Amino acid sequence: MPIPDLPTTPPLEPASLLKRCAAFVYDLLLLVGLAASFTLLAVLLRGEAIAPGSLWFQFALLAIVTVFFCGFWSQGGQTLGMRAWRIRVVAQDGAPLSWPRAVLRLAAGALALLPLGLGLWWGIFDAQRRGWHDRLTSTRVVRVQSPESISPVPPPRS
Repeated sequence: MPIPDLPTTPPLEPASLLKRCAAFVYDLLLLVGLAASFTLLAVLLRGEAIAPGSLWFQFALLAIVTVFFCGFWSQGGQTLGMRAWRIRVVAQDGAPLSWPRAVLRLAAGALALLPLGLGLWWGIFDAQRRGWHDRLTSTRVVRVQSPESISPVPPPRS
């Protein structure tokens, strides 16, 4: 008796630009809260205001942003905003991102913002909906299937 084909993993569908932007807005709101909390803590511990242009403070804020994005991307592929919008960042082959690739993606994303965000808006015209930073780092943002849409694997027949 022939063995029926087991269901294969469905192809990874690119996330829409609208979902990507919505997830980014969620993440920005979280980052504002983290930055404000850090600033308050720094002022309370120092007992004085932080001087404008303070290098240590700028580096600390950059570290917060880097740890936030790269930590989430390398540990599950989703920031909290991405989780809410059911999208995930993966390597081109669908594998999770390594920490170095996540850092490179963050840096490339910052560069993609420079020409009025053209590198990010590029996803509108790209067939795979990838921005410049995705192309440079061989990553892509894909939709996450809801648990309801995944059919259970039938038990093997004996």
